[in-house]
Amino acid sequence: MARKAVVLVSGGIDSAVTAAVARSEGFEVHALSVHYGQRHDAEIEAARAIVSSLECAGHREIAVDLASFGGSALTDRMAELPRDREAKEMAHGIPSTYVPARNTVFLSLALCFAEALGARDIFLGVNEVDFSGYPDCRPAFLRSFEALARVATKAGVEGEEFRVHAPLLELRKADIVRKGVALGVDLGLTRSCYDLDRAGRACGHCDSCLLRRRGFEEAGVSDPTEYQ
Repeated sequence: MARKAVVLVSGGIDSAVTAAVARSEGFEVHALSVHYGQRHDAEIEAARAIVSSLECAGHREIAVDLASFGGSALTDRMAELPRDREAKEMAHGIPSTYVPARNTVFLSLALCFAEALGARDIFLGVNEVDFSGYPDCRPAFLRSFEALARVATKAGVEGEEFRVHAPLLELRKADIVRKGVALGVDLGLTRSCYDLDRAGRACGHCDSCLLRRRGFEEAGVSDPTEYQ
């Protein structure tokens, strides 16, 4: 019988490929998506399409209003997003698109779901290569969360181990695109843009769009993204 795994699915390329990796490793994938007050709902709509296409065992959606705390351009629709930045500029400092403690909250929700489900494996699509400025996309954070799970859960104190998998952690975007193609992921279903228009078209200028476009170009794969 396949082991169960909770996979955080946001609607972007990284989480879609991560879900496909979990499935390819023989896990029964239970997807979890979070409405956290992000600027648009297209991410969640994309997550639903991805989960359906990958034939996941289940999909839970939960709402946590991180926008009520502020502190991020991703939850403040009036905030100015970084645009047309060079790769070197993206690689330094913590950008305004960082959402305070977001991955800590997401992993906590995934841990809750996993323990209730009887799963001991959690997958998320964090990557420290393209976004080195995000503190919650680093190995030290992931290992620390595993240590927390050992002392913060019934399963943990009874001797069971929770494992946080981040299979894309050290991959560049081009490698992630190639892996997605190899695993049969429909990358056209994914959404990466921080500032999609009402028709769901990408802006082509935010950090995420620029990294996505460069990833497809370097991978030699046609970009299915519809840009404004």
